[in-house]
Amino acid sequence: MTSELNAAGILARGHRRSGAPVRLASKTNDFFIRVVRGLIWPKVELAMRLWIAQIFLVSGILKLTHWQTAIDLATNEYPVSWMMPVTAAWLGVSIEVVGGILFGLGLMTRYAALPMLALSLVIQFAYLPFDNQLFWAVLLGWYVVNGAGALSIDRLLRRGLADSALPLIPRIVRISAWVRDVIGPIYLSALRIWLAAALLLSALKLVVTTPSLALLLPLGTAANVPSNIALTGGILLLFGLGTRYVGIVLLLALSVGSMIDPRLTDEVYLLMLLSLLVTFGAGSLSADRLVAALLNRHFPGDGRETFAADGLPRVVIVGAGFGGISCAATLRNERVAVTVIDRANHHLFQPLLYQVATAGLSPSDIAAPVRPLFRDSPNVRVLLGTVTGVDASRQAVQIGDKLVPYDYLVLATGAAHSYFGKDQWAPYAPGLKRIEDATEIRRRILTAFERAEATDDIEERATLLTFLIVGGGPTGVELAGAIAELARFGMEKEFRNFDPASARVILVQSGPRLLPAFPEKLARIAQRSLEALGVEVSLGSRVENIDADGVMVSGKRIPAKTVVWAAGVMASPAAKWLRVAADNAGRVKVGPDLSVTGLPGIYAIGDTALSTAWKGQAVPGLAPAAKQGGAYVAKHILGRIEGKATPRPFAYRHLGSLATIGRKAAIADFGAMKLWGAPAWWLWGVIHVGFLVGLRNRLTTMINWFWAYLTFGGGIRLITGVDSQAAASGVTSLAARTSVTDH
Repeated sequence: MTSELNAAGILARGHRRSGAPVRLASKTNDFFIRVVRGLIWPKVELAMRLWIAQIFLVSGILKLTHWQTAIDLATNEYPVSWMMPVTAAWLGVSIEVVGGILFGLGLMTRYAALPMLALSLVIQFAYLPFDNQLFWAVLLGWYVVNGAGALSIDRLLRRGLADSALPLIPRIVRISAWVRDVIGPIYLSALRIWLAAALLLSALKLVVTTPSLALLLPLGTAANVPSNIALTGGILLLFGLGTRYVGIVLLLALSVGSMIDPRLTDEVYLLMLLSLLVTFGAGSLSADRLVAALLNRHFPGDGRETFAADGLPRVVIVGAGFGGISCAATLRNERVAVTVIDRANHHLFQPLLYQVATAGLSPSDIAAPVRPLFRDSPNVRVLLGTVTGVDASRQAVQIGDKLVPYDYLVLATGAAHSYFGKDQWAPYAPGLKRIEDATEIRRRILTAFERAEATDDIEERATLLTFLIVGGGPTGVELAGAIAELARFGMEKEFRNFDPASARVILVQSGPRLLPAFPEKLARIAQRSLEALGVEVSLGSRVENIDADGVMVSGKRIPAKTVVWAAGVMASPAAKWLRVAADNAGRVKVGPDLSVTGLPGIYAIGDTALSTAWKGQAVPGLAPAAKQGGAYVAKHILGRIEGKATPRPFAYRHLGSLATIGRKAAIADFGAMKLWGAPAWWLWGVIHVGFLVGLRNRLTTMINWFWAYLTFGGGIRLITGVDSQAAASGVTSLAARTSVTDH
């Protein structure tokens, strides 16, 4: 009994001494797995699927285009004894073409992979054995068991099909999930042992003595691995010990070998198998699984940790824009309790708001709900509410009557419109910062065309068809170009009483040139592109008054029913909440670490902050700046919590500036490199699609853009909402009683 107690005491002391390193190693390992599975593997899996699909598809297309050759091959070269040659040829071509297409798309992947697997085995055992056919069979077997990865149609439809009313489909989805969860780890172990056997036999030079093994093992490819690496790696893989790290070493060794001798094409398949092992581990029958079970037994709570908010440092992030989301994403799954507060339930990609305002995109294309972004992050919660103040002394954020306590506060509240003291202009000239702003501007633009069709008064029609944008920055330029394109190309032949191309689009800029943040050469190119679209550019012009019937510009009255404000922004009232100094735009002055001076634990980022971290200049109010600031602040907070050295002072890395003018015109400034015209336009599109949150948003945006590009049509022409001015005057207007849909 005494010896048992002593042993228990030794074990407890060992647990206390070694617990921290084990937890650190486990945490590091979990982070590595999350990065590999979440960021790297989806792209690798898609590349694997497309690689295999194109091999089968190309083979099938070649046989279809040379059908007599396909018949001869089925008759003489690799006949199937139990099938007629013509039938065998048709079946093989069907599997290659249909299976290749479905497999590449990730649609019904399991059911496409199964006949492709059977075809690979038939070719291997009934014709000539080659390593690549063995690799096809093994990889296709993986897809039969596990299905396609995240970048596939199957994955997009899986959840909906599992809860659908389609006959048998939910049951098939459940069976597939059972196969993946139960058979998948076993198959992974078998795959690992199969690969280990090939490496060991090749390293021990046993290939010649057992030639029949060439039918079952990729010995030729394994022989290209250096003997010492193959021997060590084969032994470790056979037992499933340190599988992920063995896989990484083999990946690096084979990658170097492939670059030295590019003829080793079958090594591509070996790299694919190793990628599977690095991503998913050794499977259920392995030493790694046994070691993990022992560690979990002696150090419970390691592995993928869950979080209880009680006792953890509390980080409150106000604002779910680029900066706030970036900060929360960096803190996800860390030992902090994160609360994200926003007055909207979605993250909005503001640079494309003008596309919603001009009927190019739907609001859902550029916005994504916040909650699903952190569905798998138990330490992050999302609150919908409008912050009305900050009590720094009590360390709490005020949402109406409710107080949300914090230990660290990150203000990422963005900016609103600034009318430079003329707030009475706001009802007549809406700005563009929210989805509601975009849909209101869209309503006004489309309603103007509808009213112009209904009126017989020439002067009234001219006023309705005059669209005036105030401000020559990127938003103003993009709006002007998009409205001009909508009028000239998107609505042709749709109206009978007037030509939509007769609409006037006027861009008013108080400065001497457009786009003052861009080099003068690019600004001149942008102006010429706008004028080529028919936009009237008025430089050095000052807006003196705006009312319901038009705008006074430098003493000249311009009748216009639709006016859009893109001239200035003002930061959120964060400075007033904190009772600290702010610049003329309302931005909170922050230190080198983006913290608010004199208020420990409070940070400001994005449009809320005035930081001189751009080589001594003010950091611009761009999405990359906000994202960089959010990630930096998160790392700074973690450093303080963990007692580590905090990061160096924040330094903004300018990635470039872009602005688009039309369907094939844009400008891009990357410092030494400057682009304009079609190349800049394509680059602008790729970058903006890449910044969107969620695969669905990226796909729908690309489809809508591509369709609009080919058809010259505006995609989402909806008139929604109520004409507030008409409602106030008691008049039922066309906009108030009309809902127009044009997809």
